[in-house]
Amino acid sequence: MKKSITLLLFALVLSVRAFACTNLIVGKKASVDGSVIVSYNADSYGMYGNLYRHVGGKHQAGEMRKIYEWDTNKYLGEIPQAPVTYNVVGQMNEHQVSICETTFGGREELADSTGLIDYGSLIYIGLERSRTAREAIQIMTDLVSQYGYYSEGETFTIADKNEVWVMEMVGKGPGSKGAVWVAVRIPDDCISAHANQSRITRFDMKDKQNVLYAADVVKFAREKGYFTGKKDSDFSFRDAFNPLEFSGIRYCDARAWSFFRKHVDGMDRYLPYINGEDLKMEMPLYFKPNHLLSVQDVKNGMRDHYEGTALDMQQDLGAGPYNMPYRPSPLSFKVDDKTYYTERPTSTQQTGFSFVGQMRSFLPDAVGGVVWWTNDDANMTAYTPIYCSVTSVPECYERIPGKQDELTFSWESAYWLCNTVSNIVYPYYEKMYPDLRAAQTELEENYQKEQEAMENAAKLVYEKNPVDAVALLTKYSTSAADRMMKRWDRLFKYLVVKHNDMVVKPEENGQFKKTKYGLGANPVRPSYPNRYWQEVAKQTGDKYLMK
Repeated sequence: MKKSITLLLFALVLSVRAFACTNLIVGKKASVDGSVIVSYNADSYGMYGNLYRHVGGKHQAGEMRKIYEWDTNKYLGEIPQAPVTYNVVGQMNEHQVSICETTFGGREELADSTGLIDYGSLIYIGLERSRTAREAIQIMTDLVSQYGYYSEGETFTIADKNEVWVMEMVGKGPGSKGAVWVAVRIPDDCISAHANQSRITRFDMKDKQNVLYAADVVKFAREKGYFTGKKDSDFSFRDAFNPLEFSGIRYCDARAWSFFRKHVDGMDRYLPYINGEDLKMEMPLYFKPNHLLSVQDVKNGMRDHYEGTALDMQQDLGAGPYNMPYRPSPLSFKVDDKTYYTERPTSTQQTGFSFVGQMRSFLPDAVGGVVWWTNDDANMTAYTPIYCSVTSVPECYERIPGKQDELTFSWESAYWLCNTVSNIVYPYYEKMYPDLRAAQTELEENYQKEQEAMENAAKLVYEKNPVDAVALLTKYSTSAADRMMKRWDRLFKYLVVKHNDMVVKPEENGQFKKTKYGLGANPVRPSYPNRYWQEVAKQTGDKYLMK
């Protein structure tokens, strides 16, 4: 067993890449209020997380849409514009269609540098042109068939107000236009998740209502030698195009497992798989949960660090003296001639933006679709509600070159304000995080309390004049973002004052204590936790022993 684990770790080191992004999925009959819920952490070091907006409309014949690779901004070319496009805010359009992704990479030889459509462009073009999830799948697969697929293997979450699909796609290699793909509908009463590892194995090729796939997906795999089974029904998309390695399990599937374990009975049976002891064990694409999930459950799922499990990141020396559930990159490190790995949880410091999409069939689209949005690590920030019908996005969420972007700091930028707070909390996590968590909870509970009244008012206005309802929701969404910015500005100043110079100023009744002479009370000097001093003494021996 030890030998096999060593070989697996060696494979991990050879194959390690930027394991970025996590998607969580809740069907409408698995949610507390009939919402379809999806989520997305966009994880990329150096990425400035801005809230995308496309203004839809009618387009003239001959009008073209330019394609820029999402990851690099490289110009790839252009395609004819659709006659009609729809408004898009973040990962959701005006019809409550939402599309998210995680990259699994797959077989390197299948990447096609001659393709025109990268995965990011595919997402946003799909949102600009579709009214339902099924229509988005058709549009996205037609686009890569016609213009070629520029990116690596990708798993997409494609949802609308009624259903959710998981679609996996991989190119055919240089000079072979198109892609092979499969899409599986998640049952309404189930939850699912994916995180940079292909999750679709065998699928029912006869179930035309719930399974869609490229006509040549099995044939292509046979031609390439990726599948040699006698029966097409034995074909596994994952095994053919993204074969399992320990890295794909521990860095990727473990995140899906950690979401499931909170809402599904018996998930400990997959621990041998998560620990790399049994790679043949399969964790299904979806599960029926033991309770109905709320939007808040999904938000909290995006904040996970494996707390309470054997993978808990706060339980070893790497957490530092203040139990920080984060590790600096990369995901592996060497000591002498041995290579080790660190955990890769859902919540991570390199998140550029995080999105939780709430779609509801029982409300008008303008009211039913909510883009719960935040910049930076979801664990360290508060999600604010942005309705899918808004006619403008809060300026704090925009990327404005030279004013607020990845190289230009601004206090008016949610990205930079949130990152500033996060980065002073990380090294003092156990001391400072409770203060941040209180601010986060305060905001999100207030948004939640306001939601029903706000939407009831918007529905009444919508019945009389949809334009006025959209204006109301736009104003509210901007107000919600402004309140977050003001609260986070106060939080930053509060943390600096309270924890200045590694001491803690005492408080009483929500105020910093003062002496009877009006000065600040003497601060508390908490020092390191005793367990950390014990380790210092152990490593230094008698060096610092008091004489």
